[in-house]
Parts: sequence; structure tokens; C-alpha cells
Amino acid sequence: MVKAKKYLGQHFLTNQNIAQKIVSEFLSFPKHFTIEIGAGTGVLTEKLINHFPKNNFVAIDIDEESIQYLKQKFPDNSNQFLLEDFLNSKFVEDILSNKKVNIIGNFPYNISSQILFKIFEHKQNVQGVVGMFQKEVAERICASHGSKVYGILSVLLQTFFETRYLFTVNEGSFNPPPKVKSAVISLVNKQNNNLQVDEKLFVEIVKTAFQQRRKTLRNSLSKWSKSIDFPYQDKRPEQLSYEQFIEITEIIEKY
Repeated sequence: MVKAKKYLGQHFLTNQNIAQKIVSEFLSFPKHFTIEIGAGTGVLTEKLINHFPKNNFVAIDIDEESIQYLKQKFPDNSNQFLLEDFLNSKFVEDILSNKKVNIIGNFPYNISSQILFKIFEHKQNVQGVVGMFQKEVAERICASHGSKVYGILSVLLQTFFETRYLFTVNEGSFNPPPKVKSAVISLVNKQNNNLQVDEKLFVEIVKTAFQQRRKTLRNSLSKWSKSIDFPYQDKRPEQLSYEQFIEITEIIEKY
């Protein structure tokens, strides 16, 4: 059995009921090329692998011990287990840039936000995601505007994906148990990748606003507010829906 490595943030899911719930949710998506991130000991992998043609499913992990374990456990599928870093893999980048993709995983909590930003970068091709996150990250992604935990990722992902908080997972469902509760969420592509505004400007406005989230937009967006009169200037960023950020972007862009 693979030994969890603290430096990789590994907490292997052991609860078979939770694993089945995750996979059942994932299999409700229309089928596309599937990447499992952080395959670990294969608790999700074994419930997924027979649902896809061999050329349409890969399980990746940054831990060589995990990959060797999976190759031994599933010898007929050994070519589908790849030693790859999702964030820095040319192989993954090529797939995300050229195929419609679904993503599933018990994501390493120490890089989960970076994984989500990469998914956002490839939103044209990422069709659906079901993932395990630290509970507070999951809540942030799915938070409505007005919530204290609503932030940059909430706005960016909700602009392009339907986000759903599916269920909470207790510490005892893992080995070793994490010190925090976990949660599973799903992202479903809205198929609405044309914002009608400049996307780089939109992202810049959202990030700039939340970098000074205690300030009103008049102050945090002073780069623009000094010369442009746009709506919601007396509100703080967490009070605005993604549609309102788009509205602001449209006005600034026209100016």
C-alpha cells in the first residue's frame, strides 16, 4: 500500500460510500476525455476505469509510488496511469487545449486553488468537474454574493460554470485523517464562453476589487473611478454578483 506523503498533502480517501457518491455524480455528465487528478491508491479510479475506453481516461499523480501501485493493481490499464503534475504538465496542457475534458479528483488541498485557476484558464474545454476540496474552499467557490467568503474564484468560476456544493465529508473518511473537514463540489460548464466584454479587463477588475475587499469599489477601483462614473461604486466587491462585475467591465471598456 502507498504511504501518504505529508509534503504532497496526501490524504487518501478510504470511505467507499463517499467514493461511490463522487463517481455517481461524475458519471451523470456527458462523456468526454476524463482526467483524474491525484489518483493516489485508486479508490475513485477503480470505480471509473471501466466506464471509459482506454484512450479516453487517464489518472495522473505527482507521486511515483502511487503510479507504480496503480499499474500493479490494474495491469491491463497500466498505460493510463501517468506520472504528471497537473499544474505543470505539457501532456495535460495539450489535452486541455485541444479536447473537451471532464475532471475528477480528490485534489491535494495545498494546490486546490491553483488547480481551479488552471480549470478557469481552460474553461472553453473543461466541461465538468467533480472534486474534493477543503470545506472552506468548497464553500468559497459556491458562495453567493453577499457572503463573507465570496471572492475572486467565486466570481470567475460562477461566470462560466454552474457551481454546486454537493456534500460534506468528515475527517475519518481519509487516511491519514486531515485536520479539516472536506467537501465535494461540481462545476458544469454553462457553454457561455462569450462574455461580450474584454475578458482580461474583466479578470483584472475582479482581482483588483477583491485585493482590497474592505474598501468600496470607488476606492479599490480608483484606477478607473477617478475618470469614469460606473455603478455600484459605494459597494464592496463581495456585494456584487458576477453579472454586475460584467456590467462594470462593459462601462469601463466603452470608456
